Amino acid sequence: MSRPAEIVGRAMRAGQHALSEWDSKRLLAAYGIPVAKERLAASPDEAVAAADEIGLPVAIKGCHWTLQHKTELDLVRLGLGDAMSVRAAAGEIAARLPEGGALLVQEMIGGRRELLMGLTRDPQFGACVSIGVGGIFAELLQDVTFRVVPFDRLEAACMLDELRHGAILGRFRGMPEVDRGILEGSLLGLCRLAQELPMIREVDINPMIVAGDRPIAVDALVILETE
Repeated sequence: MSRPAEIVGRAMRAGQHALSEWDSKRLLAAYGIPVAKERLAASPDEAVAAADEIGLPVAIKGCHWTLQHKTELDLVRLGLGDAMSVRAAAGEIAARLPEGGALLVQEMIGGRRELLMGLTRDPQFGACVSIGVGGIFAELLQDVTFRVVPFDRLEAACMLDELRHGAILGRFRGMPEVDRGILEGSLLGLCRLAQELPMIREVDINPMIVAGDRPIAVDALVILETE
């Protein structure tokens, strides 16, 4: 795996303003944040092979650093359960990719609970890490808590306790309690990232789906400083 500084440095030398989803997740994984199992593919044939390696069903997405709103661009296909559907979806997406783009083949993560997590740099307070309730009610609930970097594990645990709808992290409608240690570790990972990579302006992890008791980053976007 490439070191974090190498991932970011390569992108900045290429004149990119953001990381691709693939590179964003490689960066997050280097800081201990769980990410979905996925492979890059250059063709429908490679996508089929990747899906076979990962295990069906899979999702396929267009992957390029300029593609920050893939769903709106119709570059996402979910729940592909056989080789024929994988090949067809990969062909449709490949035909619409920008130059240098690739196909991202990703395991399907099942879970009814979603969170969002992120990093921003405020002109007044500096780097801030956040976590909140995600999913279809995220905009309605607006249940998000923040901490200014740096902070420790105790503060990360307090962030979870501050969520007004934090009950979803416990045993809920037959679902197990969420592994809070993973969430705390992920928040601390973003804290370290903010300190070690000042050229990163923003990180958006949305959604982070809870599969069983394990939160996993399913989509991620890293924005770079341009000045």
